[in-house]
Amino acid sequence: MVKIEPFEVEQWMDKYEVTPGVLNIAETCVASISIDDIIALCEDPNVPHPINTSTKLTYGAIRGSQALRERLASLYSARVSSPLSPDNILITPGAIAANFLLLYTLIGPGDHVICVHPTYQQLYSVPASLGAEVSLWKLRKERNYIPDIEDLKALVKENTKMIIINNPNNPTGSTIPKSVIQSLIDVARAQNIIILSDEVYRPLYHGISPIDPDFPPSLISMGYENTLITSSMSKAYSLAGIRLGWIASRSPSLIEEIASARDYTTISVSQLDDAVASYALSPSVLHSLLARNIQLARTNISLLSTFISSHPQTCSWVKPTAGTTALVQFKKKGEVVDDVAFCKDLIAKTKVMFVPASKCFGEEFRGYVRIGFVCETEVLREGLERLGTYVKEELA
Repeated sequence: MVKIEPFEVEQWMDKYEVTPGVLNIAETCVASISIDDIIALCEDPNVPHPINTSTKLTYGAIRGSQALRERLASLYSARVSSPLSPDNILITPGAIAANFLLLYTLIGPGDHVICVHPTYQQLYSVPASLGAEVSLWKLRKERNYIPDIEDLKALVKENTKMIIINNPNNPTGSTIPKSVIQSLIDVARAQNIIILSDEVYRPLYHGISPIDPDFPPSLISMGYENTLITSSMSKAYSLAGIRLGWIASRSPSLIEEIASARDYTTISVSQLDDAVASYALSPSVLHSLLARNIQLARTNISLLSTFISSHPQTCSWVKPTAGTTALVQFKKKGEVVDDVAFCKDLIAKTKVMFVPASKCFGEEFRGYVRIGFVCETEVLREGLERLGTYVKEELA
């Protein structure tokens, strides 16, 4: 029987986000929007409504509609010499299903997997449950949570099957620079190792400019065929409720292998979800949607940065450059707090919700919490005001 560890972060979220009156500053999605909202963002009034109510609700396109896969392919074809074919994209019920499906397909007993850490627990617990040996490629605060290629080289074995990264990273909000990605590819190519890049927070970059020479491109655009990327509409695109994600690869054989296994798990995604995603990714909506979300991220991280700067004896962090999450350490009189007890007490006394990092990402992160800061600005502002009062009363 497959044995899989409890998914700590999801169990924490499930338990506490339903607390009456909670201010959820742990959520990892950009503040969610409605269908009315995305219609309002559309720059072309002649674009049809995203939902055609006369369409018969059959299974629809098994691998995802042509329109949706073409729009996704265009995102990964910008500024590259070889455009990505829509046939190299597989639509799934969220990135969580995409990750599980490709790991289920490609990883098994006798394989060795290397995964960045900290990251979303699924990315290392699922390979372990499938019988693989898993080594953690540790991110360090003193390196601004940028992975060290020399550390990676020390982890690679003869049976290393896959290297997994999460770029931008959850929970740190760090990005892996282009130069480091290239070095990673060089290591992987030497042994024909598959690289999986979970890119659910791409392209929500708020602290690094696209003109920066180390601005991180999608892994799929870097010229190494033996790669897979996963993403979804949930995080950077504010549409978690439609449960739509995807797998993309330059390798037709990898896509076909995963598509074959997919027959046992998912016939197709909902036509309604597919239609809403296709509308949101259309040229008339995409740019205004991303502009809204990047501006929200910049506004909110400024608020959070001001709060942390105002409490230097209590709070410390490495300021995120992308995504929706930050890893913040709290201290009381010079000693790191018990982050689990801190988070429970904070919810009980203020209704402000964080995620305790030692429970959800590893004991080495004792004293840290994950903050999801790209909620509605008023929610964050109110949460930080309550947190400020708590810090003065309980941690000073």
